[in-house]
Amino acid sequence: MSDTPVAAEPLISIIIPAYNYAQLLPRVLSSVLAQWAEDIELLVVNDGSRDNTAEVLATYQLAQQAHHPQLQVVHQANAGAAAARNHGIRLARGRYALLLDADDELLPTALDTLREVVTSNPQAGLVLGAQLSVSTDGRERLRLPTPASGTPRQLIQRYLLDKKISISHCCTLFRRDLLLQRPYPESLRSGEDIAVFAYLLVSAPVALTNQPLARIYKHADSLRHNRADEEAVAQGMLREVFASLPAECQPLRQRYEAQRYLSLFRAALLDGDQACARRYYRHALRLSPLQALRWSYLKKALRLGLGLA
Repeated sequence: MSDTPVAAEPLISIIIPAYNYAQLLPRVLSSVLAQWAEDIELLVVNDGSRDNTAEVLATYQLAQQAHHPQLQVVHQANAGAAAARNHGIRLARGRYALLLDADDELLPTALDTLREVVTSNPQAGLVLGAQLSVSTDGRERLRLPTPASGTPRQLIQRYLLDKKISISHCCTLFRRDLLLQRPYPESLRSGEDIAVFAYLLVSAPVALTNQPLARIYKHADSLRHNRADEEAVAQGMLREVFASLPAECQPLRQRYEAQRYLSLFRAALLDGDQACARRYYRHALRLSPLQALRWSYLKKALRLGLGLA
């Protein structure tokens, strides 16, 4: 039995969903354990991985259990990232949750920085931090957080429509009670985080720090767009995003639907599917000319001869 004291109520629960990333898990785990303290707990949820993730986690847990008793490993049948995050959030005990992906890397001063921020901003529902974005060729780019203040409608417009607020798991601390109120929608296979981020954005104050919290690695396969059932997925995202938003945000629903169809339009163009691109663009134009006639979209439609009549 370890003599290391265990905090009754951790301040920060770090939750890592893992699926077939056995080769990268030691990097993210080491980046957390290197700044371990009594007010931290770490939960890794193995989402039915088919590689040797379970073996890597068992070895790691055995080696670390004497010094890091708050390292927990949970195994579940494959159910997707949303289900894995929800599982970890329910099991966690911290006031705040930091949700890392298995291919992220926490920077050395991240947890000290977050402690300082939440001590100064105890009511914050979100802490947005900076990140180092690493491209496929190894180049790093510092991305700073953007201010997030205003009415709920202003915040949702800036986040969903104007793309002026960026939220990423690796560099965002969440108040866990709010995540329990708005779990990740497990019916969605992609974009499930948008509904959660939007809800938290309007539910409590947002604090910022320009200190980079994590290094996030871009992968070539993460840039690919899965177009299977894409229209149904877009409609599902629309329903989930607005299901939990206050009444004053609901008038933005049609414009956001247009935005989703413009994303489908762009993906169809990249795939060379001009028939779908034409249909998606015209639908977006009917829903919201304000969104569809933005030059970044309009010039693509005109360049490719997609008639607007």
